[in-house]
Amino acid sequence: MRIGLAQINTIVGDLAGNRRKIIDAYQGLVTQGAELVVFPELAVCGYPPRDLLFKKRFVSDVETSLAEIAAAIADVPALIGTVEANADGHGRNCFNAAAFCQHGKVQSSSHKCLLPTYDVFDEDRYFEPSAKPGVICHGGLRIGVTICEDIWTHPMIGTRRLYRGLDPVSQLATENCDLMINLSASPWHHGKGHVRDKLVTDAARSLGCPVVYVNAVGGNDELIFDGRSLVANASGRVTFGLAAFQEDLEVVDISARQPLLDRSFAQEDLKDVYDALVLGLRDYAHKSGFKRALIALSGGIDSALVAVIAAEALGPDNLIGVSLPSSISSQHSRDDARILAGNLGIRFETIAIADAVAACETALGPVFAGKKTDVTEENIQARIRGVLMMAMSNKFGSLLLTTGNKSEIAVGYCTLYGDMAGGLAVISDVFKTQVYALARWINRTEEIIPANTIEKPPSAELRPGQKDEDSLPPYDQLDAILEGYVEEGLASRDLIAQGFPATVVTDIIRKVDLNEYKRKQAAPGLKITPLAFGVGRRIPIVQKYVS
Repeated sequence: MRIGLAQINTIVGDLAGNRRKIIDAYQGLVTQGAELVVFPELAVCGYPPRDLLFKKRFVSDVETSLAEIAAAIADVPALIGTVEANADGHGRNCFNAAAFCQHGKVQSSSHKCLLPTYDVFDEDRYFEPSAKPGVICHGGLRIGVTICEDIWTHPMIGTRRLYRGLDPVSQLATENCDLMINLSASPWHHGKGHVRDKLVTDAARSLGCPVVYVNAVGGNDELIFDGRSLVANASGRVTFGLAAFQEDLEVVDISARQPLLDRSFAQEDLKDVYDALVLGLRDYAHKSGFKRALIALSGGIDSALVAVIAAEALGPDNLIGVSLPSSISSQHSRDDARILAGNLGIRFETIAIADAVAACETALGPVFAGKKTDVTEENIQARIRGVLMMAMSNKFGSLLLTTGNKSEIAVGYCTLYGDMAGGLAVISDVFKTQVYALARWINRTEEIIPANTIEKPPSAELRPGQKDEDSLPPYDQLDAILEGYVEEGLASRDLIAQGFPATVVTDIIRKVDLNEYKRKQAAPGLKITPLAFGVGRRIPIVQKYVS
C-alpha cells in the first residue's frame, strides 16, 4: 500500500487555516499516488488545545470543521487527528480521536487510550480514554490505529507505570494487524529522537507488521515539534523518514525494503538544537502576528546567539539590534555588538543610558540617603534598558526577545523588569555551556559571532570589572549541578555524593529555590530539554522544603 504522510504545521485554534492545509495536503498526496493519507494527532484543531477544549462551542466547531474536511475526501481515505465529543454522558466531554474519512464523510473513529499527564502534558484533564485501540479495514489490510502516547509503554519508559499495565500495542497483537499507524504530536527535546525510533521499531517487531508514524511539526507556544515521521518494516528497520523541523509531504510504499531518509532525519545534536530554536522562534512570532523582532545586543555571547537565531528565523531585514551602553560598558563589548550586527546584516542602533541612569539615581538620592551602593544601582541600569526596549517594541510593533540562558534564570542571575522584559525567552532552556557550544558550531565555517565574544570572560557589566564567576561557580560545574537538581530531581546529598563541593551545592540550590518568583513572571521560553522552566515544572513559589 502507498501511504501519504502529511507532516504538517498547524496553528492551535485556527480551524479554517488548518482545514485548508489538511485539504491541500490530502489533494497533493493523492495526486502523488497515495492510497491512504495520514495526518498528525489533533491536526484539525492543532496541538495542544489545552483549555480551549472547555470553551462551550470549541468541540462542536472542531467537529463541524472535520465534517467540511471529510466532504473533500473522495475515494482515497484519510486518517485525521481530531477532537470528538463524548456523547454517552459519562467521563470527560471529548475524545482525542483519529477520524477515518472516505466518500465525503467520517466513516469511523478510533480513540486515544493513554492520556499523558506529566511534564507539559495534561490530557487527562480534557479527554476520556479508550479501553482499546481501534482497528480499521482498508485495501484488504487490517490496520491498527494508535495515537501518540499509546506506543509509549516500552519497559525503558518510566511513565508506563502511570497506565496500570494497559498496553495498546500488546492489545493490537491479538488483532492480526497487517499494519499499525500512529498519529502523533510528540514535542521534541534533545535526545528524544533515539527513544522515539526505538518505540516504533520495537512495536513493528512485536506486531510483526510495518508501523507508520506521522508526527506534527512546528512550534506552538513553548513546544517545538520536529516532525521526523517514519516507517518501520516488520523486521523493525526504519525504511523511510521525513525531514526534521520542516513540513514534508511524501508517499511511501510500505513494502519498500531500502531505507530512504531525508538528510535532516538524523543530524548532529547541535544542528538539531539550532534548528529547533529557529523553528520555535519563527512560529512563535509569526503565529502570534509578529513579523519583526528586537534584541538588546550587549556584546555578550547570549545576545549574540539569540541574534543569530533571530536573523535566521525572521530574516535580517526584520531584526533590529540595539546597543544600550552605560558608563560602565566596555568599549570591546560595544565593538563586539556592532561587528555582530554587521556580520548578520541587521539594522543596528545605539542608545546611551548613562544620563537616564543618572536621572534615576538623582531622583532616588534623597530616599536612599545613607545607604551603601549595592545591587539596587546595578538593577537600575538593567531596568532602564528594559524600559527603552519595550518602548521600541511598542513603537515598531516588534517582538522583544530576551536573552537569558537556563543557567542564569535558574539561579536568578537576571533582573526582573530589566533584561527579563520581553515577549519570548529564546534560550531560556539552553545551559550556558550549550550556549558556548552553539556559538562555536555557528562559527564552524566562518566567523559570524566575534571571536572576542566567545573568548572573553562572561560579564553582566553592571559594575566595574564585574565577571559572572564573582557570583557563580564555573559554568561547567554550575550546569552539572543544575541538571541534577532541576532536571533529574536530585537532592543536595545526592549531588554532594557525586563529588560537588557541599558549600557550592547548598548555595546553588538555595538560589534556585529563592528565585522561583522571578521565573513565574518571565517570558515564555522554548523547550529543548526534558524539563524546562515553564508549564512542565510546577514548583510552588512559597514553600519551605529543603532537599
